[in-house]
Amino acid sequence: MARKTTISLIKCDIGSLAGHHIVPKPLMNICEKNLKRAKENGLINSYYVFNVGDDLQLLMVHEKGESNHEIHQLAWDTFQEAAKKAMELKLYGAGQDLLKNAFSGTVRGLGPGVAEMEIEERASDPIVIFAADKTSAGSFNLPLFRIFADPMNTAGLVIDPNMAGGFKFEVIDAQESQSVVVKCPEEMYELVALIGTVERYVVSRVWRARDDLICASSSVSRLSLIAGKYVGKDDPVMMVRAQHGLPAVGEILVPFMHSYLVAGWMRGSHWGPLMPVGLKDARCTLFDGPPRVVALGFQVANGSIASDDEGEPLIADLFADPAFSMARQEALKYASMLRRMGEFEPARLSVEAMEYTTLPQVLEKLKKRFKPV
Repeated sequence: MARKTTISLIKCDIGSLAGHHIVPKPLMNICEKNLKRAKENGLINSYYVFNVGDDLQLLMVHEKGESNHEIHQLAWDTFQEAAKKAMELKLYGAGQDLLKNAFSGTVRGLGPGVAEMEIEERASDPIVIFAADKTSAGSFNLPLFRIFADPMNTAGLVIDPNMAGGFKFEVIDAQESQSVVVKCPEEMYELVALIGTVERYVVSRVWRARDDLICASSSVSRLSLIAGKYVGKDDPVMMVRAQHGLPAVGEILVPFMHSYLVAGWMRGSHWGPLMPVGLKDARCTLFDGPPRVVALGFQVANGSIASDDEGEPLIADLFADPAFSMARQEALKYASMLRRMGEFEPARLSVEAMEYTTLPQVLEKLKKRFKPV
């Protein structure tokens, strides 16, 4: 029987240095300490700690299954400890994403973003994880469509017989808390009709249609819907399996060859260009952005992240490649154009999205002054 391994990527904004900029080293050290201890105690098999902008990212590989109480407790306790340190340092937004006080067995619905997959290990299992900052849960809809449904993006949909049956997409309606499964290529147009509305419909999972092999998982948390007000953007995470009857790593990355617009950016209230960057550039500055996304590649091997002779995880920083320089230049060009529009739509989000920001409080003082026309 094939070995079952779980990959958990759990993120949280618990405080940042100099505004919504970057996670400082003292907070990263807390995560390293806690996850190292969890590995030594046998709770997890391997881990990798990193940040994207002001979001702490905990990548954990284990054999406990999805939504496991112990794994989520580890993440929750780690974020709580890091948030306490952030408060001591008076960092900005300390504990921002911790929306509830009590842990209830899972971090889902408490603020942190989660992407998880339990897989049966293949002879070789390449994984690509994505993490974004200053944007919302629907930001991965477009690349997921291109990766698993667009034959002009993914050559394997045309020439690989193992992908000929297409893929199934689970789509979450974030407003109504319900889901639907749509199969491509037969229901491609219906899928686009849904997920083109990125602020409501979010791709949660993707399976290979012919055998229900799990292929991708994305976080779908909407912080504003949990808190009932704006508390920061969702900053989604995603993981995608590659090769051997699935899209190749290069096909998974090519949607990011060009920048595209996502909801979020400054105060979570604007459309902005998504900029693919390496880890060293995963910090947000210009108008609290532009929104950033990193892509890390690794191999799952015997229940762990494949590591070097010293036990350090082998991680490929995929967007740290000049091949993505054009997307970065496009992002700056789009950012400049959008900022010239100031606070006029479509640079600013729609009125429905703005209901979860501080704008309604600003407009409240004018409410009684409106007269019938």
